[in-house]
Amino acid sequence: MTDVAIKRALLSVSDKTGLSELGAVLARHGVELVSTGGTAKALREAGLEVRDISDLTGFPEMMDGRVKTLHPKVHGGLLAVRDNDEHVAAMREHEIGAIDLVVVNLYPFAATVARGAERDEIIENIDIGGPSMVRSAAKNHASVTIVTDPADYARLIAEMESKGGATSYEFRRLCAAKAYAATAEYDAMIASWFAFADQGEMFPASLPVPLRLANTLRYGENPHQSAALYVPAVIGTRGIGQATQVQGKELSYNNLNDADAALGLVAEFRDGPPTVVIVKHANPCGVATGETLIEAYKNAFECDSVSAFGGIIAVNRPLDGATAEAISEIFTEVVAAPDADDAARAVFAKKKNLRLLLTGDLPDAARPGLDMKTIAGGVLVQSRDNGRISRADLKVVTKRAPTERELADCLFAWTIAKHVKSNAIVYAKDGVSAGIGAGQMNRRDSARIAAIKAREAAESFGWSEPRTIGSAVASDAFFPFPDGLLAAVEAGATAVIQPGGSLNDDKVIAAADEAGLAMVFTGMRHFRH
Repeated sequence: MTDVAIKRALLSVSDKTGLSELGAVLARHGVELVSTGGTAKALREAGLEVRDISDLTGFPEMMDGRVKTLHPKVHGGLLAVRDNDEHVAAMREHEIGAIDLVVVNLYPFAATVARGAERDEIIENIDIGGPSMVRSAAKNHASVTIVTDPADYARLIAEMESKGGATSYEFRRLCAAKAYAATAEYDAMIASWFAFADQGEMFPASLPVPLRLANTLRYGENPHQSAALYVPAVIGTRGIGQATQVQGKELSYNNLNDADAALGLVAEFRDGPPTVVIVKHANPCGVATGETLIEAYKNAFECDSVSAFGGIIAVNRPLDGATAEAISEIFTEVVAAPDADDAARAVFAKKKNLRLLLTGDLPDAARPGLDMKTIAGGVLVQSRDNGRISRADLKVVTKRAPTERELADCLFAWTIAKHVKSNAIVYAKDGVSAGIGAGQMNRRDSARIAAIKAREAAESFGWSEPRTIGSAVASDAFFPFPDGLLAAVEAGATAVIQPGGSLNDDKVIAAADEAGLAMVFTGMRHFRH
């Protein structure tokens, strides 16, 4: 394949960024500029000579601009194979001139949806002619250069400058690949809007997922695995993937996974008191609220100070210097916060490897959405677990009802348990996690492990008794037998919150009554695998 000189360019863009500068370079290389509507106007205002598309096709732009480039003189000029005698003869017969460069970016469909436009306006922002030209030009990249992103104008200019107004086959092939990705993403966004927003389908027959590469990562869960971060192409998405990294070394796959888990839990307390979450291997190992962030951090840390080493921390308030100082006393991988004041940033600046991520507003824990997990030969898709309960949802099933304090601790423990890998058991007291048991094959062992952690914390910090004494305990799913409940009794829990629904509920309730516990059922399960 050889270099192809650019003699005629067709420009039609919704985003006018860099347009006049590109037009000036093309004109300097003697390129004929053909353009449409607003693009032609912008080029003329920049002092450039432009040929209207209607002059090229012999037809006026019509139907409110819906029909302007869908014409044989446009697509024939793009698709003609230049060294095919029959194609060349057809071009001569029908007076079709070759088009060597197409510069197109598409109607702002995603932005229109994001600002809450009415349905008719959204439909009008579905581009038809643009994607058609992009695909035609990209298919014939042996002869035609296609540029869809203003960020690539500089590369196009550099290519033409180095090639005397031409482009190389390697450059055109690269542009074609990017062009097809652009139209695929665009169509996926439209299909997603139709399926989810317009038709209200949760699981459409085809599931288009428009994603963009944010960056490649050092490696995956393990050094022999490759990894990358992709983020939704949809405007307005907010989460750990959109956080700004202020400092620290490159984020790893595990860092991002753990930070997402921490942010997901702390977002449950978005409108609550100062809250700190410490996560290790995607499981919370300490969660606490407090009058201040530093108080919340101290209490969260004391829940499991061993696991907190090398952990991931998320907070629901802008970080202050005092909290940053406390966090800096041990090795911490990542800290995620809505913001951080100058004092906090100065403290963390001394820890060059610590990654500080600023998220802005926290995501809404109650937002709808889909979770996806790959399996061999397929993808599992489910609605995200945004289920929440209030006091009004609880059913007291024991002879003794919980006190106000126990009830508050039950709801706090329940919120944490939602984010702990199953089987999950969480003890909590006075807005502080007392012990967390995660990911065991049976619920009894999770209850025992959480109690062991609480006893170790008491020994480590010189407390007279573990925090599980007088605590509430949450179970993410029902107790199938009384043994798990009895393990919580041994740990000192006085109140229990669980979904209920076991065949042995009566036996579990009887065991709770015999131990003098208060127990409430939620009717909602929170398995997390």
